[in-house]
Amino acid sequence: MRHTISAAEDGWKLLRVLRGAMGLSASAVQGAKWEARILLDGEPAHTDARVRAGQTVTFVEKEKTPVYTPAPFDIDLHVVYQDEHLLVIDKPAPLASQSSRNHPDNTLENALFSYFGCPPGWIYRPVNRLDKGTSGLMMAACSPHIQYRMQQALHTPDFRRTYLAVTDGLPPEQQGVISLPIAKGPGATVRRVIAADGTGKPSVTRYETLETHGRRALVKLELETGRTHQIRVHLAALGCPVFGDFLYGTESPELPGRFALHSHSLSFVHPVTGETVTLTSPLPQALRDLLR
Repeated sequence: MRHTISAAEDGWKLLRVLRGAMGLSASAVQGAKWEARILLDGEPAHTDARVRAGQTVTFVEKEKTPVYTPAPFDIDLHVVYQDEHLLVIDKPAPLASQSSRNHPDNTLENALFSYFGCPPGWIYRPVNRLDKGTSGLMMAACSPHIQYRMQQALHTPDFRRTYLAVTDGLPPEQQGVISLPIAKGPGATVRRVIAADGTGKPSVTRYETLETHGRRALVKLELETGRTHQIRVHLAALGCPVFGDFLYGTESPELPGRFALHSHSLSFVHPVTGETVTLTSPLPQALRDLLR
């Protein structure tokens, strides 16, 4: 990646440019510094060097050796946005976002490996993750730097996500803010609980009820924090869990393998172009049918 020094940056130390204007992590700069991968006008440079307007800073990325090679998984992926830096997928449900001991194959990671043609040394770089039973928009990066930049932007105005959920029961108010700390359940590996005893992490979800149909509601939700299962735990705490949620509510045969939670919209400031990109994914028909 390259950056041309502006008049405003004239006289800055090179380290300030790398960490500030170019948005590189401290570990990335540290590793590159000792391997001569930081160049100023094409020549290796020390991070204490002073830069001048018009000079070009080049950071040469170094890919890690992959720990494993995923198995190919050929499915018809719906990619809603893609460029050389990142892509956004409309993930179906049920589909696990990443390979694990319990799901080594047939995941989104395996599907993206196939989508890119199974290149040697390929590394999966998700920016955010969705539960297996959640559908909708999810981002992956094409380089470690872009992954770092976008993960730093999560839960800021530069990266906003909106979810839609069909609830089993009605929220107590038309709209509101759920601010309840979340912790891992006692002895659990997956399940999370509300923990008001000081062990939970601060967790904030904003919600708005869009429609009600008997004892079911269509609710829009925005995350201000990103805890595991945050929406599912918070809605269950309100007494209106996500419909079909086997872990925090009641599993339903109407939604085999999934529950009624959908990543509906994603808006982000592109880390390279500075353009604001806004994407949406409509509520799946199976979830819309629940509101009849």
